[in-house]
Amino acid sequence: LVVWMAINIFIFVWFYFLYDLGDRFFYTRHLLGSALAWARAPAAVLNFNCLLILLPVCRNLLSLVRGSFVCCGRTMRKQLDKNISFHKLVAYMIGLMTAVHIIAHLLNVERYYNSWHGEYDALSMALSRLNDSGNTTYLNPIRSTTTTPNLLVFTTIAGITGVIITLALILMITSSMEVIRRSYFEVFWFTHHLFIVFFAGLVIHGAGRIVRSQTNANPPYNITFCKDHIEDWGKKKMCPVPQFAGGFPQTWMWVIGPMVLYVCERLLRFIRYIQAVKYRKIVIRPSKVLELQLVKNGFKMDVGQYVFLNCPAISQLEWHPFTMTSAPEEDFFSVHIRSVGDWTQKLISIVEQMGVDGPFGTASEDVFDYEVAMLVGAGIGVTPFASILKSIWYKFKDSNPKLRTRKIYFYWLCRETHAFEWFADLLQVLEREMEERGMGDFLTYKLYLTGWDQSHATHVMVHADADTDVVTGLKQKTNYGRPNWDKEFEQVCQENPTSVVGTFLCGPVVLATVLSKKCVKYTDVDPRKTKFYFNKENF
Repeated sequence: LVVWMAINIFIFVWFYFLYDLGDRFFYTRHLLGSALAWARAPAAVLNFNCLLILLPVCRNLLSLVRGSFVCCGRTMRKQLDKNISFHKLVAYMIGLMTAVHIIAHLLNVERYYNSWHGEYDALSMALSRLNDSGNTTYLNPIRSTTTTPNLLVFTTIAGITGVIITLALILMITSSMEVIRRSYFEVFWFTHHLFIVFFAGLVIHGAGRIVRSQTNANPPYNITFCKDHIEDWGKKKMCPVPQFAGGFPQTWMWVIGPMVLYVCERLLRFIRYIQAVKYRKIVIRPSKVLELQLVKNGFKMDVGQYVFLNCPAISQLEWHPFTMTSAPEEDFFSVHIRSVGDWTQKLISIVEQMGVDGPFGTASEDVFDYEVAMLVGAGIGVTPFASILKSIWYKFKDSNPKLRTRKIYFYWLCRETHAFEWFADLLQVLEREMEERGMGDFLTYKLYLTGWDQSHATHVMVHADADTDVVTGLKQKTNYGRPNWDKEFEQVCQENPTSVVGTFLCGPVVLATVLSKKCVKYTDVDPRKTKFYFNKENF
């Protein structure tokens, strides 16, 4: 973020002073005032950020960078996991710079209009009325008394494309708000594809060449003398008639690379989409969770990765991300889908057609890089950890020498008892197998029920002395309420005084804020002692 912001500031300042101090823009600056620099500097920043905006959503590219290069260390991978957050920041910068650019150019149009009508000084009038039989060397784009500011905006290339770009940007940004994206995903999905219109307009926008610079401003031309002696223009060698030209459009040079990469990204997604997906098993859990076990030729995955699913029977265009719950060692990949919206409800009713795009890398892939791992899942957010725990179990069975992880702390928070059902089976198997192998200390898991009624409380009290939990059937009893994270982190520190601990979350932003702060709080300043690194799933 520091590097990105520094580049933005540098570009803004560089181009601001280029237009505010450059001799080529002396007459243009006299006509438009400081609004010239305030229009062009944001335009340069826009070019830079439009170069960046598509890269964070090239998921295959990010997965390649994240998983294929040894030089991509843990710190870099953590940054790649924040791709969507960075995408949003770049979009906000584009929105801000667009607003400044528009305001400055509206002032410029007004200045052009007033200069043509002689409302300023004689020099402004002379510059606006320069004879130009070929209509190529003028400075003021207003060339007749009938041209109004509105006419200039809606009849020139720069004006028309500017309006189109602005409308597309407003629709994309407003439809990306959390409330709209979660409640009306289709609106977000369709309007976000206005980026095609945005980029097309952006490339064409500069062809209007509305801002012009002097082409004969170099010596022997003497601006200091000529600006005060309009009558000598064309009569003295040092004062030829000023001639102007628009700058060569440069935006396409900034965005062509990312656009090509994004087209390749979409082509790869399309190729994956048309590959056949076969059903291995379909299970409808009582807790309204759909388990899909799927098979696809050539499909390879790592723990914690996610795929995008498409069901043409619901929508040809909608793709939704789901973390895979299977392990890489299994001959299929699975997802668990909870019924939380229109799309998932329809999917549970229609599990006959489906397309798959992925897998894509996430933070959970790094779990095996840590000696100790804290896995925190909230509700259906437990899905990446199902894959991790399964994979660990397979690695233990095969005595995989590459397994560095020696201790796992697993926390699962749910509001309703039936949410534990589908995952409790896996925990029961792990619990039993670990005990048989004398490895009962390897996995410490704690389940938290955050919502219950009186009848459930009574039922728990009656069976308080049972050997297994009344909710899950596990030997580890369910906790009621929320974890005391200070207590949990203190326990991890005590049991692992010299370890690097990876803390992984798939859950809400509020919980992410709490855990990230705890990781900072309990990381010892002594490099030989316990250190915590926070990782969060981001689709």
